[in-house]
Amino acid sequence: MEAGYAAAEGFRRADSSIQVDVRPLADGGEGTVEALVSGMNGILEHSMVTGPLGKPVDAVYGIIPETTTAVIEMSASSGITLISVEERNPLDATTYGVGELIRDAIGKGCRHFIVGIGGSATNDGGAGMLQALGFGLFDKEGRQIPFGAKGLELLDSITDENVVPELKDCSFRIACDVTNPLCGTEGCSAVYGPQKGATPSMIMQMDSWLSDYAELAKKNYPQADAEQGGTGAAGGLGFAFLTFTNACLESGIKIVLDETRLEDYIREADLVVTGEGMLDFQTAMGKAPVGVAALAKKYGIPVIAFAGGVTKEAGECNKNGIDAFFPIVRGVSTLDDAIKNENAKANIADTAEQVLRLMQAGI
Repeated sequence: MEAGYAAAEGFRRADSSIQVDVRPLADGGEGTVEALVSGMNGILEHSMVTGPLGKPVDAVYGIIPETTTAVIEMSASSGITLISVEERNPLDATTYGVGELIRDAIGKGCRHFIVGIGGSATNDGGAGMLQALGFGLFDKEGRQIPFGAKGLELLDSITDENVVPELKDCSFRIACDVTNPLCGTEGCSAVYGPQKGATPSMIMQMDSWLSDYAELAKKNYPQADAEQGGTGAAGGLGFAFLTFTNACLESGIKIVLDETRLEDYIREADLVVTGEGMLDFQTAMGKAPVGVAALAKKYGIPVIAFAGGVTKEAGECNKNGIDAFFPIVRGVSTLDDAIKNENAKANIADTAEQVLRLMQAGI
């Protein structure tokens, strides 16, 4: 939103009569809560929950009262950035805090959830989240399995008699832009385990435990499908949502575009402006700016983008709806200087002003 307001300031310097609407945008990852709350008259909520390694963390999530919607980033409670590199260990890391956030939001009246599941420290198949929601994940002695992927080795039965009653009335839109299945060479343990601290032997163990977990789940939940794309997201959290809740996995940018009703604002615009920290080939593969451009092109509206930097491959963005893009850094600069708040705002505003002056000149 700050970047948008800075661009608006620059445009108004060139033409004080123009109307500029600044709308929130995110792709389901970091910043989604802040973007949706700030742009949709939401409120921020704090909840003390269980962190990835069992220590309490103060997690923030958003509520949009108008639609009884909670906006949650799983990384706020179970994220890899909450622990040091030395502490990373998916055998111990739990998603219990995610379930606690959901319970907190349910207690405050929310029945619709937007959940971003990127940046996890976990590989427990969402077992911790399920336990927090009242599911029984028991060992052979009838005890709840311990936190972390290691608990899945002991899993013998899954029950739902004590699940939070309101869960059946809740719907979940899960922002998920990965297509990995739960298990196998492309599964969460093999692909994402190493960055979470897993050794080769741990990867083999976790993959086997997750496979057994999926088979057990399928006995009572026929919809369980460990092969479905996205079930391996966030260490198997995608699988838990799809199997045990009323959830769908969707592109993060699609969810945000829908929830913010951005199309209603775009359809009458003369120009659409978007942007990103770095425009590159990945941007063209479906990240937020290209999602915005696709909407604009439905109505034949020109699209420009501002970026902190651009790569040679950014030209792919021109093939995906962005008519022109402009790096905002206006002189030799260090990265530290470029990302200082006041410098970034000034650079965006100054670039926006000159771009609009060029357009008005008809050149």
